[in-house]
Amino acid sequence: MCYGATAQMSTPPEIDAYLDRIGHRGPIDPTLATLRSLVLAHVSTIPFENLDVLLGRPIALDLPSVVRKLVHEQRGGYCFEHNGLLLHVLETLGFAVTPLSARVRLQRPRDMTPPRTHMFLRVTIDGVPWMADVGVGGLSPTSPVRMDLADEQPTAHEPRRLVAEDGRWFHQVLLRDDAGTAWHDVCEYTGESMPPIDREVANWYTSAHPQSHFRNRLLVARAGPDGRRHTLLDTVLTLRERDGTAARRTLTGPDELLAVLADVFGLRFPAGTRFACETLPW
Repeated sequence: MCYGATAQMSTPPEIDAYLDRIGHRGPIDPTLATLRSLVLAHVSTIPFENLDVLLGRPIALDLPSVVRKLVHEQRGGYCFEHNGLLLHVLETLGFAVTPLSARVRLQRPRDMTPPRTHMFLRVTIDGVPWMADVGVGGLSPTSPVRMDLADEQPTAHEPRRLVAEDGRWFHQVLLRDDAGTAWHDVCEYTGESMPPIDREVANWYTSAHPQSHFRNRLLVARAGPDGRRHTLLDTVLTLRERDGTAARRTLTGPDELLAVLADVFGLRFPAGTRFACETLPW
């Protein structure tokens, strides 16, 4: 099947299923316009979530497992699943893509060295490198970010920039809240590629190490196509508007949690499902 008037290629079944999942009906030729459309559709449709970790299920990174979970089972996942799936899609569509390793720095001071447990994609189009990262939680950029510029760049949601300091690059987001407006680190990287074996090792740490924050808190997030974001951190559900204002609500029980997962994030679990997380009071 082909999507879009300019598409001339016959796409494999998993690509067709992915495009159906995210609701993409436009061209699929390897252009910046296509990349922008895919990134926004992906983060607006497939949630970021660590629920399988809390259910004691292994996180498999092979392509059939990721396609089954994120596409056919209508679930979400974290960076290695999200960006691993997008990597396969972009390569199949003819994009020049390199997976890069990174350290997540959200809410972490600069004097702390977090583990190298994140992966994003460098997509080169007409000689210009772009960051595509659909798997960095509640602040996944909803548009590609040009990697050879230090200037502020608009996205479908918050402004972004990439700044170089001491041989490292920092992906930053401009957030507005009650305290004002400020740039915050999202992740840092050196430009080093992340082959499959490195992803497997980092994935084990992320999903199985006792000190991994994915084992000790519940996190679900999805961006909206209208500039808003929903984030669930443990029992607190937050709706952040485009202007930075936020409305918060505290969930009071496990049944309400299951209802929110289904109604807000499209994640459906059998009645009675319970997530093993010490930050949940029930």
